[in-house]
Amino acid sequence: MNFIRTSIPDVIIIEPQVHGDERGYFVETFRQDKFEEFLGFKVNFCQDNESRSKHGVLRGLHYQLAPHAQSKLVRVIDGKVLDVAVDIRVGSPTFGEYVSVELSGKNKRQMFVPRGFAHGFVVLTETCTFAYKVDNYYSPQCDRGIAFDDKDLRIDWQVPKEAMQLSEKDTKQPKLWETNDLFDYKVNYYV
Repeated sequence: MNFIRTSIPDVIIIEPQVHGDERGYFVETFRQDKFEEFLGFKVNFCQDNESRSKHGVLRGLHYQLAPHAQSKLVRVIDGKVLDVAVDIRVGSPTFGEYVSVELSGKNKRQMFVPRGFAHGFVVLTETCTFAYKVDNYYSPQCDRGIAFDDKDLRIDWQVPKEAMQLSEKDTKQPKLWETNDLFDYKVNYYV
């Protein structure tokens, strides 16, 4: 596995080694030991999730507050998405900045989205199967989001707004600067 730090060093791209031939392929999608060795701290994933979506479906930007904050390890099984992680740690040198990367069933890349980041994706192909691990269970009381179209974030989703399909919840999220439900850069949310 190849681990790549992004422009926001806590967000990591993982490129697994794919072994393929005329029969198909084999890929090791997760190794706890190598993952933690690279991160330098423990992440205990407790749940796997999967979604199926059509072209233009945008899910996000979502996060959970402490004590139910979540890290995510996201990947695409089939299809392609633009995956986005926004730094929402007040006091961080990259607060309000984002990382975006194309994840696909073809490139097999994954992205680690740590606690303190809002996460979302938009489907770029006709359909997509998206899978991810989380290190904390869903908590409706801690569930939060920020507007995918917040002009201050300047995210290029690569899909015209009129072609996007969103949940009612995601059409009503506040802008980053309108919410106080964020993270503190100086707090370690992994203890």
